[in-house]
Amino acid sequence: MSEPGRADVVVANQHSRASIRPLLTLEPAALEGLADVLVDCVDGGASVSFMHPLSRERALAFWQGVVESAAAAERVLLIAEDDAGVCGTVQLVFAPQENQPHRADVSKLLVHRRARQRGVGETLMRAAEAAAREHRKTLLVLDTANDAAERLYERLGWTRLGTIPNFALWPRGGSCATTLYYRELKPTHSGA
Repeated sequence: MSEPGRADVVVANQHSRASIRPLLTLEPAALEGLADVLVDCVDGGASVSFMHPLSRERALAFWQGVVESAAAAERVLLIAEDDAGVCGTVQLVFAPQENQPHRADVSKLLVHRRARQRGVGETLMRAAEAAAREHRKTLLVLDTANDAAERLYERLGWTRLGTIPNFALWPRGGSCATTLYYRELKPTHSGA
């Protein structure tokens, strides 16, 4: 049986090969790679909580906090790696409320522009769902301001709730809407 949060998966196609794994410790190379992915996404115009320009120092500090939260079992941090290093990431953030032990938020699905259109985002999402099942989470929620991500979530069976106008800012300014999604997972039953 795998340890909770462990979701090693390999996706291969004609364009790339990426492996997915959880990150629980402050691995310098992985942190640098995560910072590269975040800076690249913000540079590319993704509305992912940061404004442009995003400094490497700020990106590194963000990821250090995320890894510390993962080490404290507050979330699962998954990273995708290919031959060039970290190329994507996603987080499963456990609901801290006592009355929501079954719920988690999917957060920061990020794929470096060099690795897009190669199945990395889909594989990360499938790994996040597998990790959710391992942690006995049966309800996942997320939000996005990205049309391509919306198509991915809907293809994977997520239910669209609606759109909130003027929810956040684009990295270079100007407001953007966000679309909310949820996905119910069937609980896994182990023989007792």
